[in-house]
Amino acid sequence: MKNNQSISRHTAALVRSVAAVALLSGFALTAAQDTPAPDNRPGVPLTNEMLGTTQSWLDDGAAAIQKRLMVKPNTRRAKNVILFVGDGMGISTLTAGRILQGQLAGNSGEENLLSFEHFPHTALVKTYNVDAQVPDSAGTATALNTGVKTRVGAINTGPLQVQGSCENIAANSLTPIAGYAEQIGMSTGVVSTARLTHATPATVYAVSPIRDWENDAEMPEQGTEGCRDIAQQIIDDLGGDGLEVALGGGRRSFLPETIEGGSRKDGRNLTSEWVAARPGAAYVADKNELADIDISSTSHLLGLFDESHMDFELDRTERPSTPVVQPSLADMTETAIKMLSKDDDGFYLLVEGGRVDHAHHAGNAQRALMDTVALSDAVEKAMSMVDLEETLILVTADHSHVFTIAGYPRRGNPIFGLVTPIELRGSEPSLARDNKPYTTLGYHNGPGAIEGERPALTADEAESIDHLQQALVPTWGETHGGEDVALFGIGPWAHLATGTMEQNVIFHIIDHALDLRKRAAAQ
Repeated sequence: MKNNQSISRHTAALVRSVAAVALLSGFALTAAQDTPAPDNRPGVPLTNEMLGTTQSWLDDGAAAIQKRLMVKPNTRRAKNVILFVGDGMGISTLTAGRILQGQLAGNSGEENLLSFEHFPHTALVKTYNVDAQVPDSAGTATALNTGVKTRVGAINTGPLQVQGSCENIAANSLTPIAGYAEQIGMSTGVVSTARLTHATPATVYAVSPIRDWENDAEMPEQGTEGCRDIAQQIIDDLGGDGLEVALGGGRRSFLPETIEGGSRKDGRNLTSEWVAARPGAAYVADKNELADIDISSTSHLLGLFDESHMDFELDRTERPSTPVVQPSLADMTETAIKMLSKDDDGFYLLVEGGRVDHAHHAGNAQRALMDTVALSDAVEKAMSMVDLEETLILVTADHSHVFTIAGYPRRGNPIFGLVTPIELRGSEPSLARDNKPYTTLGYHNGPGAIEGERPALTADEAESIDHLQQALVPTWGETHGGEDVALFGIGPWAHLATGTMEQNVIFHIIDHALDLRKRAAAQ
């Protein structure tokens, strides 16, 4: 019963958070919106160049085989590992995201590849939690960071630990990659556009029997002996000297409620404690302060750029929620790598595009896909800064969403637009059985579900940045999907990313590439 109650509380919290995400981000959970589409709406007419020729397709296929034949496994021990996680970035999101990126560049989009889709090694990853067919981010991120699949809502606790219970918590606590890395003198870091106390980033450094305990105010008054809130654990040494860099949102969980925007009831100011804990430590609160930081003289860097989650990429410059425009995911990734690269012993960094998930939960594909493109930009930035002969880069998702691409649109059709068929079928939008047009993108469930008669969408409505794509099942928030997600790898031992694997195997690829646990055990 306790287990079921815990899951119910977590589910309710997710529903509340989806509504909050929508309101904080400047768009409401309604299907009809008035914000016009940008003038440079993507999509191009079909050309002969896009069609190609029989010979051009044969030549392209042969060239692709030659490129694959040239790939040789890199079996040297990795010095550095960067794990990129697109939260909720399922395969349909990758497809639509690559089309969007291509169309924003003035092309048809389908032929495009996101930066990490050029990686030579790929696999499919099974995302279920041990107690759930369709997973949540806490259990999946725990698998990524500890090598152990676990329950819904769990932050680095084993599968036998009951959610929300502190009984036997010490015996069921798991050591994450960052913990092993700190033990052998490596530098460690986490970057996220979500709150740093949110599920995926929390698994880099914290242990909690339930993801909801982001600060002490969110913990029950009784029955938590042996547990600590997630935020305070970011200062822990993790068996070494602690995280060298942590950049993201979630300032409220680090400040006392006596300070504007703070939530902590214990009076602790964790930003001050971060600075005081180690010589050379620094704290920044906006993009300008981040840009001004002296990397060479800074030993540990904490950056908190929003009270809650950071802005969606689509809103970051056009609808900023903070007085100073927030740094992009690529900006934070660049700073993190500069900080971590100072260590000759190497580093481990997790970078999360956390808001892909939030936009999908709100049923808003435009924001989800723009944050997917932002993650691609961050990967590209990382690749330009490291030596891929000694740095393993893995890109994956923690889970998928019930997000679909359908309807037989013509090549180059605007990805957010109404389905328009190939020329053979006509030039007007395709009509459904109710004689109304429909969009390429949609959701199985979510707030875009229509009660009663479905409206006849116009192109401008469909391509509005605030449009909620239509959904079948009316739920408060769109849900995760249970299908496999992709894994992309480049660098030492990336060739182990192959076939279909359990999600926890990704940890073991990293462990093998770094010889991590063996080196830690020898200390």
